[in-house]
Amino acid sequence: MASGENPEEADMVELKSDALVFTFPEVHKEAELHIEFQRTLRIPDDGKRWPLPPGLGPFPLRHVDDFAERIPSAWAKHGGVMLPMYQSEALWINFSSPHGYPFVVKIATGKVNAVTGEDWSDGLHRDPQDYMVVPDQPWLDGYCVGKGVIRQFVAMPLGSGYTAEEQISGAAEHGGIQVVVYPIKADVWKRMRRPVGRIQADYSMQFALLESPAASLDMGLAPGGEMSQEIYDDSHKFEDWETRQRSRCFVHLANALVWHAITGAHPPTPPPTADTYTRAGLPWFEYYDADRKALEGADTLKDLKSVAEMGKQKGDVPLPENESVQPQNVKVLKAKRKGEEVREGTF
Repeated sequence: MASGENPEEADMVELKSDALVFTFPEVHKEAELHIEFQRTLRIPDDGKRWPLPPGLGPFPLRHVDDFAERIPSAWAKHGGVMLPMYQSEALWINFSSPHGYPFVVKIATGKVNAVTGEDWSDGLHRDPQDYMVVPDQPWLDGYCVGKGVIRQFVAMPLGSGYTAEEQISGAAEHGGIQVVVYPIKADVWKRMRRPVGRIQADYSMQFALLESPAASLDMGLAPGGEMSQEIYDDSHKFEDWETRQRSRCFVHLANALVWHAITGAHPPTPPPTADTYTRAGLPWFEYYDADRKALEGADTLKDLKSVAEMGKQKGDVPLPENESVQPQNVKVLKAKRKGEEVREGTF
């Protein structure tokens, strides 16, 4: 699968079972990273700090090239994949390195870096750190607005003024998500190699709810409710990373109506509300890694208005179902170097 505009990046990322699989065979045979975009419920945007919501299974991914005659020209230009997203749901990104091989991952939404809030720039930067280290970082749920605090990735129509891209740049130009991956150097991996477990998310919940999707053609990510999550500092030497090798992929977001018009397929049923989920006694999660140092968060992202705050300013009600609840069943996940932890909901 072509991974972007640079021809040297082709064939380094594939789409397998609704996951992006990045491989770097020229660096090391074990340099393999899986990235899933997990469906989840939208936490209340109520000023409280929430635990981590569950994984409700991966979003379906499709090659945009397979629907070249039906997609926007900007999608065709960038290539990559697309996924359907209801305005009533949220997204988190699940990282999995099957062999424990280390990578750095840069994430942008609408060309705004999700860690620093700065405009997208090529290459890696250490001060401030504009990337995450995997497998140390098992997942990313939103924008890093403070030390141990993120604002959830939620979907809003591009052009509505709610997205992080529009708030920071003033323009509704790109939308979607951009992912760039770099591996660690093979000789560094050889020195540090040891068994490393992985934290994964599974899906075993089904709800039949109805939703009236937004009418916008393209979607962007906006800051939702506050959540407890740390983005970890890079404990490696900066020169350990193989910066001459990278792979990139664009992930385009479509609302349910657009997805059906393009693919002919229906998207998954919308997720439950936080209230429905909590009243069912289903688990929320907290994750700790005592061995890692958390980043402080970005001032630019800290100044973003959440969807609820922006709606109040506009006199809109972007999502009526925003009732605050009190999670009772909170499971604590601790980082492990061996074995697995699962972040899932069961119903």
